[in-house]
Amino acid sequence: MTMLSRRQLIGQGAAMVLAGPALAAERSLDLALVNARVWTGEGAFATLSAVGVIGDRIAAIGAGAVRARSGSGTRVVDLQGAFLMPAFIDNHSHFLKGSRTLTQPDLLSSKDRADFAARLGAAARAHPDRWILGGGWDEQRLGGELPTREWIDAATGDTPVAVPRTDLHMYLLNSAAIRAAGITRRTPDPAGGVIGRDAKGEPSGIFKDNANLLWQRVLPPPSEAANEEALRHGIAHGLRHGVAQVHIPEIEWETHASLQSLRARGEPGMRFYSLVPLADWEKMAAIVREQGRGDDWLRWGGVKALADGSLGSRTALFRRDYADAPGQHGVRVTSLADLRRWILGADKAGLHVTTHAIGDEANDDVLDILGEVARINGPRDRRFRIEHAQHCRPATIPRFARQKVIASVQPYHAIDDGRWAVQRIGPERLDGTYAFKSFLDAGATVTFGSDFPVAPLDPLTGVFAAISRETIDGANPRGWLPDQKVSMIQTLTAYTGANAYAGFQEDRLGAIRPGYIADLTVLDADLFTVAPDAIPKVQVLRTLVGGRERFGPDAV
Repeated sequence: MTMLSRRQLIGQGAAMVLAGPALAAERSLDLALVNARVWTGEGAFATLSAVGVIGDRIAAIGAGAVRARSGSGTRVVDLQGAFLMPAFIDNHSHFLKGSRTLTQPDLLSSKDRADFAARLGAAARAHPDRWILGGGWDEQRLGGELPTREWIDAATGDTPVAVPRTDLHMYLLNSAAIRAAGITRRTPDPAGGVIGRDAKGEPSGIFKDNANLLWQRVLPPPSEAANEEALRHGIAHGLRHGVAQVHIPEIEWETHASLQSLRARGEPGMRFYSLVPLADWEKMAAIVREQGRGDDWLRWGGVKALADGSLGSRTALFRRDYADAPGQHGVRVTSLADLRRWILGADKAGLHVTTHAIGDEANDDVLDILGEVARINGPRDRRFRIEHAQHCRPATIPRFARQKVIASVQPYHAIDDGRWAVQRIGPERLDGTYAFKSFLDAGATVTFGSDFPVAPLDPLTGVFAAISRETIDGANPRGWLPDQKVSMIQTLTAYTGANAYAGFQEDRLGAIRPGYIADLTVLDADLFTVAPDAIPKVQVLRTLVGGRERFGPDAV
């Protein structure tokens, strides 16, 4: 396979953008998708029945226009009444980590301590010479008690184990992993992190946020081939669920390097927007100066920081203590001084800045800094984002629209955390929690995604979560915080056009329009007419990326 330089990739991307519409005016269609119910990304229901494609671009929409542009060489696909829409874009995915979990032991479905240990023991016996690193667990499904190293030591022996809670902010290590990292009772908690300890002061096996850096530094690095294999598993998984692009706000460079290696081998089949640590903004600014920002298969130029931790780990930063943990109100993962300095520099360099903020204090802090930076650096189209924006004071919500900050949220979290969130923060702080409708009513731009592997890389589960708010345990059939349900058009827009806008691609992606890139998803049911409780059963029939069917009966 031909290897391409980054400069060649960038040049090819620019040529496609310029040449696409011109080619569409001169040629017959390559592909005609007919007999469909087409939602173009505009309007509250499907109104058209056909879409025509030339190369990687949409060239015609509507039955008449498609017939007029069809020729002897046009491949006609009868969709038999299926629902055709702009392909899903996921606003937040830890894609390499998530892709690795697809071949790791399934811990999330484990329901008790013995089964949990048995699954990790089986993985350790199968791979005694390597670290066991996945998948995610949830103590709420294991009876509510946090696991400890004693749960798994006997089953895993000398094989190091470090497995994340589903939120990726808290990990469980066995004694072998703790020894390998040289961590003892004398190891202090690092800034922005917590080492769980037992009654004797020994490490319990629980590590939160920046404490995970203590053991991650001794992990043997995976090979480039292993990373590529994992990414290809993840791409196939995403395409099966109708996803054509993921945004990857990371705090490491490994994912970015692996994506660059994959892109150099050709079209990866899925699009990626790769963000790297805000702390390294000067490095990314230099890359942009020297290489540009990539192409529509792999783009960069964004940076991401963590303001706080997670609700499940009790490290999300709140103004008041946790209801179930007096004396604890969260962790400031990055100091305010560093956040302010780094965001100011990155924004001045023209980089795209996004910040993880979960608790109400963290969201207020980040909005304060973003407002200050915008005033200092002056007006520009910066599109600041806050990832998650989970718990805000009601008075905070209008600030997102006022400051033009994008609320990058993940609907599945609401129906997952909704089972137990009130235990963490109490009923009075639920006003402003997972407040999707309040953000939209206030005029903010809201985008949707998964946070894979924290949640499934499956937009239809997110669609169901956003419009139903029914928790995954079935305990809230009318919806948890039902006043925050949103409409289908708001939901689909948040997964398509709004995500294109959040990635500076709204001029070519996120809608079905002539000249736009032909990223399309075909479903077996019309999402505007299907019963809400049937949404989880809707099937993806085809996913097209760049005009080529990447998943489906005619996939190439």
